Parts: sequence; C-alpha cells; structure tokens
Amino acid sequence: MAPLPAAAAAPAFLFLSPPGKLPGGKPRLKPSCAASTSSSSSSSSSSPSLAEQLEPLSRRLLHGKPTPTQHAPEPTWVNPSKPKPTVLSLRRHRRRSPSSQPFSDPLQTVLRAIRALPDAADLAPTLHDFFPPASPPSTSDALLLLNYLHPSWRKSLSLLCWLRALPDGAFPLDTIVFNVALKSLRAARQWPQAERLALDMLASGVPLDNITYSTLITAARRCRQFDKAVEWFERMYASDGVLPDEVTYSAILDVYAQLGMKEEVLALFDRARGSGWKPDHVAFAVLAKMFGEAGDYDGIQFVFKEMREVGIKPNIFVYNALLEALGKTGKPGLARNLFEEMTAEGVEPNARTLTALAKIYGRARWGRDALQLWEQMREKKLPADNILCNTLLSMCADVGLVGEAEQLFSEMKDPDLGDVPKPDKWSYTAMINIYGSSGDADRALQLFAEMVESGIEPNIMSYTIVIQCLGKAGRIQEAVDVLEAGMAKGLKPDDRLCGCLLSVVALSSGDETEVILACLEKVRSNLVKLIRMLGDARVGVEDLRVELKGILNSAAPEVRRPYCNCLIDICRNHGYPSERAVELFRLARHYGLYSKIHTRKEEEWSLDLRSLSVGAAKTAFDDWMKTIREHEEALPQTFSVYTGSSTHKFAQGLATAVASHLEQVGAPFRASDSQLGSFISSRDDLLSWLHTTMSSPDVAV
Repeated sequence: MAPLPAAAAAPAFLFLSPPGKLPGGKPRLKPSCAASTSSSSSSSSSSPSLAEQLEPLSRRLLHGKPTPTQHAPEPTWVNPSKPKPTVLSLRRHRRRSPSSQPFSDPLQTVLRAIRALPDAADLAPTLHDFFPPASPPSTSDALLLLNYLHPSWRKSLSLLCWLRALPDGAFPLDTIVFNVALKSLRAARQWPQAERLALDMLASGVPLDNITYSTLITAARRCRQFDKAVEWFERMYASDGVLPDEVTYSAILDVYAQLGMKEEVLALFDRARGSGWKPDHVAFAVLAKMFGEAGDYDGIQFVFKEMREVGIKPNIFVYNALLEALGKTGKPGLARNLFEEMTAEGVEPNARTLTALAKIYGRARWGRDALQLWEQMREKKLPADNILCNTLLSMCADVGLVGEAEQLFSEMKDPDLGDVPKPDKWSYTAMINIYGSSGDADRALQLFAEMVESGIEPNIMSYTIVIQCLGKAGRIQEAVDVLEAGMAKGLKPDDRLCGCLLSVVALSSGDETEVILACLEKVRSNLVKLIRMLGDARVGVEDLRVELKGILNSAAPEVRRPYCNCLIDICRNHGYPSERAVELFRLARHYGLYSKIHTRKEEEWSLDLRSLSVGAAKTAFDDWMKTIREHEEALPQTFSVYTGSSTHKFAQGLATAVASHLEQVGAPFRASDSQLGSFISSRDDLLSWLHTTMSSPDVAV
C-alpha cells in the first residue's frame, strides 16, 4: 500500500497561540575560541562535570516503563487581526440512505444468488449473468446491493471491484459508492483494507467528502489505530479543506482523549464552541470519560457547567460516563446524588450504570448503600450481565457481605434462572477472594477445586488469592501444592504472585520456609538471592543496595513497595541481623517508596503508616524515633502516628499491632479521642521517654 501523503499541520491553529518574539533585538555574539579554552580549563579544575553532578541523583532513581510518544501539533502562526477560521460545519451532512430506494424483484434474485456464495467467492461470474455488458447496474442498484451486503466485507469489496472493472463510462464511480463500501469495512474492523480503499479513491481522482473522512476516522478509532485517525483528521483540513460535521468532530474528540491529549481535546472543544457548535451527548460523554480517567474533578464540573449552558439533558450514555468519572475521582457522594437525579428524571439505568455504581460503593466501603442497591436491583428486576454480577460480587468482597455474595453466586449457578448469567472465572475469583478475605481457607480451596472441575481455567488472580489464604492459615505445603499444580498447567507467576510468595515466606517458619523459597527460586531467583543476603551478617549495605535496585527496576511500579514491606517482615520475623530491617527500610525510602509517610508542620510532625505492613510499620516508627532524637533542638509541640481505621469487615488490625508495639517499647503515645487509628504524644513526654531509653534496643535501632 502506498504511504499516506504527508499532511501539513493544518489543525495546529486549533491548539496554539502565535509564538512570542525573543527578548532583545540583537543576536548574541559567539565567544572566541581562546576565551572558551581558557574558561573551560580554569573551571574544569574547580567545577565537577555534569556526569559527576548527576551521579548522586542516578543512584536514587528507579527505572519506569517508557511512556508512548504523543502526537504534538506543530506551531502555526495565526494573524490576530483576522477572524479565526471555522473548524466544523454547524449543519450535519446529509447521509443518503440506499435502503430508501425501491428494491425490485430482479435485485432480490441477484442478492439471493450472491448470499448463497461462500464469503470469499468471486462475485464477477454471478454479476455478469444478471448484468450483461450492455445493461450495467444503475447507481441506485449498486448502492442497494452494497448496502445489503454490508455484513460481508469481502463480498462488498468483490462487488466494488467488479464495478470498477466495467468499461469506461459504463458505471460512474462516485464518492457515495466508496463510502458504503468503507462502512462495511468499518463494521468488520478491517482498518488496513479501509485505508487502502481510501488511497485508491485518491489515486483514481474520486473526491473524499466529510462522510468518507468520518468513516475512516471512526474505523481507525474502533480498531484502536488512534494515530491513523489523527493523521486522516489532519489531512481533512490540510489537503482537501473539508470541514467535519458534529458527528466527525465528536469522534475525533474521543480519539484525542484516547491518546491522553487533554489539552488538544479542550482546544478543539473551545474552538468549536467559539464557532457556534452545540455539543451533543457523545461529545459530553467523551469529556466526562477523559476527565474521569485523569481523576480531574474540576474537569467534571466543567462538563456539568457546559451542559447547563448548552441546555442539554444527559442521556443514559452521559450519565454512565459521569458516574464512572465520579467514581475514579473518589466522589461517591456525588455519584449517589447523580444516580438519584438520573432516576428522578426518568432515565432507566442499564447494566453499565449499576456496574459503575457498584464499583463506587465497593471502593468507598459503603456497606449500607451497597445493600440498598442490591435490594433495588432485586425488587425492580433490573438487567444483569456477567460484568455487573462479577462487580457486585467484588463489591460484596470489599464490604464483607458474605451471605449476599453467596446468594447471588447460587443464583448464577442455578440452571432454572435464565435471566441471570452463569458464573465465569471472574465470578469464581471474586467468591474465592471473599472466602480468602474472611480467612476461610477450606471454603476458598473447595471453591477453587470446584472451578477446576467445572472446566473453568483459573486465572493468575485465583491462584494468588488461594495461595495467600493458605499461607495466612499456616497451610504452607498446600499453598506449595497449588502453585506447583498451576505451574504444571503452564501458569507463569507475575510480580503480584511473587509478592504473595514473599508474604508467605514472612509467615512461614523452619523447613516450610525452605520449601517456599525453593518454589520462589524457580520464578524469581533474584528475590531468593536477596533474602539470603539479608540473613548474612557479612553482607554490606552497598551490596544490598545494588541487588535491591535491580529487583525493583525489573518489577512493576505498583508492587515495589509491597515487595519492600514483605522483605522487612521477613527480616523481623526470621531473626535476621537486627540492623537489616532498618537498612532495608532506609534503602526503600531512598528510592522514594516511603516518601509520603512523613509530614512535618511547624506545630506537628506525623507518621502515616497506612500503606505499610505490620513489620514495616514497626520499623518505620523505630527509625522515626531516631530521627526525632537527632533533631531534638527544633521539634514541634505535637507528634502523631496514623494507622487508619478501615471499615472493611475483614480488615487486618494494623492499629492494634502498632498499639501493641507502642505499649511494648513504652512510647508515650495515646489513642486519639477525635480520630480513630491515630496516636498522639506531646513534645515534652516524648523527649523525656527518649532520654530514659537511649540504650533501649527497641528504639535505638
């Protein structure tokens, strides 16, 4: 296929303002070689090189996954004295409907004959029988045939190829014929063929209109070829000067949003609004989804404001997008109010609406609202699919509704209930998670076995939850058996499962520890090597730093801190050298993994332990005490330790463990009366305790 001709940056005027002039009118003089040489020689002895200056920073940074390059429009100067050009047609282009034409009996005969052929068959012989050379089909007949062959893109292309092969002048190939064929390719998600056909149009001199570009852009979007969609959108302005209508414009807004180009989306939106465009529901749904993905609550407020100004009422698609956005921005109260407004307006919720709301309530641990949603669904017999039911099961796991989850799962397995979807691997995984969270290892393992016997292949999350549950129950050998059985079936442990194995190592003892380490060594030998190094008192901190950095660089960012939590727990639980846990904690903090646990204000210093394991929380507190002792001359009046107070029914008691540790070392922290999970101490009490415990091994780590 010939490459798409390069398009100029025509839509760049949509994004950028005129570039400013450089300050000063005179060009800078270049220094002479002699001056350069003398200055460089004199400074080289006193100033470190750039590499030397950056070397300390490089030791603190971890590698991250490369981010995809984004399309950036080139700047184009716009004359401010002239009005800004219109960026879209305010009147929707008419879509000509081939089906509005009469469908004659001869055409029905042709259509039946074509449909009887295999999908990849050549239609030319059949078409020659019905349309002799002297009597080619009319444009309306060709459009009707293309329209009715729409589900089969191969037959549509074969028909178009036959039409193009007719003698010159026998059949006038205009834009609308190609457009109908392009829509068939779009429906089949055949982007390479669609682009090749568009290039054929250009080569044949057939003009591309707004519908052609709209079909190409939406086809590229459906196939997730977002860069191609932008490329054809830019060509639309640059080469042919075709203005998009509101349908095309809403589609390209979604493309830019999918690419994460929020500034370009807003620039396009503002420029179109300035041209008099009244956005439709699709455009507002695109904006809501984009702001939701970015966690931008102010952006969601902008969507509400624009909808009020335009005077458009949300439909079900906009409500769904707004609900999902409010969920991602952590606004469960506003999401509930929006849902109530939606039902008051008479908009009937669908499965996607309820899925979004169930996710929001689950994340917020709103058990009462979750139960109310459950009861409303059962009373009104609202529609349900696998995604909704699985989300409801996950919500039950989040808020600890075991009975309700078991009832829903039982209904999903009931063959007599045809309106309830059957359980899939995600349904079983959600139920296993519920039993795992409640510490019911027997039921979790029983359901896992039932899943396998039912012919449903467990996913890696199912294995992770079962192994974690068995590890917490002290059933180490059974956890090993589950892992080895999965690996025999081709299971490839990921970073999360390896983190789960690390937590099992921390919970194990004696020979069981070696059994787990043997399993872990098969998939992550570098983790086992680091654990051995941590237990060897002869290994220095620098060697630990190098090994830890290599492990963290190869791990996904979301598991790096859990890895360190588990490794610190291993150090404390297995009696490793007393300084190891603190050394590991400081290395992790050095790499920014615990950067947000300390907060210093003029009147108060606080330690936030919510994201830490029990062992890591104790280590962080001990290290904090040492820091306070070193800064005794400039301390605030109040100190606080925050462990959080989870509303999860099965939440682990970090607050209880920390309170026990504070009591064990005799630290003068008392539970706060105003905030659950918070412990407070005054400056005088803390300093007095530190002075009397200078030599205490529990604090002086």
